[in-house]
Amino acid sequence: MINRELPTIVGRGLAGELRELRKAAGLSVRAVAGKLDWQGSKLSRMETGQQRIRIEDAASLLVIYGVTGADRKRLLAMAERAAEPGWWETYGSGLSAWSRTLLQLEAEATAIFNFEPLLVPGLLQTPDYTRALMRSCGISDSDTQLRVATRLGRQAILTRDEPPTVRFVIDEGALRRPLGGGSVMARQLRRMVESAERPNIAIQVVPFVTGGHTGLDGPFMLLDFPRNKPVVHLEHKISGLFLEEPDQIAFYRREIDSLAAVALDPDRSAQLIGEIAAEHERE
Repeated sequence: MINRELPTIVGRGLAGELRELRKAAGLSVRAVAGKLDWQGSKLSRMETGQQRIRIEDAASLLVIYGVTGADRKRLLAMAERAAEPGWWETYGSGLSAWSRTLLQLEAEATAIFNFEPLLVPGLLQTPDYTRALMRSCGISDSDTQLRVATRLGRQAILTRDEPPTVRFVIDEGALRRPLGGGSVMARQLRRMVESAERPNIAIQVVPFVTGGHTGLDGPFMLLDFPRNKPVVHLEHKISGLFLEEPDQIAFYRREIDSLAAVALDPDRSAQLIGEIAAEHERE
């Protein structure tokens, strides 16, 4: 049964936005709490995803932060939906609320599993690979620059002082698709081999010889947290979906086990990635 007092994905996205608004206003947690006659721990729990944000509390914070108009309406709508499990959002260009929430979740996670059947995972992409991908998808130059910068920002979690444990499983087809040409792909794959040398990163490849496998119907990411419920993220062309229900999480953990059973171990995967990089270099 869902604990409605703990933040759902919507609530955690709202928490991240309110935290950034406070910082942008140049206010400390203690200063804001004093204005509202709150204990500082209440606001801290809200901002760190340990306590659900009620609509009346969100409204009070927005007054202090000077948020009005469309932004106020959007954030209060998020507060109204804060008890909803899961979150589906359709988004357009730019950095959407969905994107901001994913960034926050990745930053909070202690363990991440990411399966990709078609592309190099975003957390491992080089800027040239991302640009080639955006061009092939018809993304404008301005949006491409924003997405490249965002992906580079996301990757900072891999090298911070206390990084999450991240396990990538990638279909061999993603490594052979020559996005940007042979030299771009070779550099991309060499970067992956270097990344896999970090103790917190494991990369496994599902080889072509496997044939069919359970991951062919799409990519997914499963994130685990020290205090909050695990989350599954599914990304589509113009939408994103977050899943939180226990049966949904259990399903994707079984998917992880199935993929691990057919993937090469990390050492053999690194060897194969290096071999494919050499093939791209000869193109």
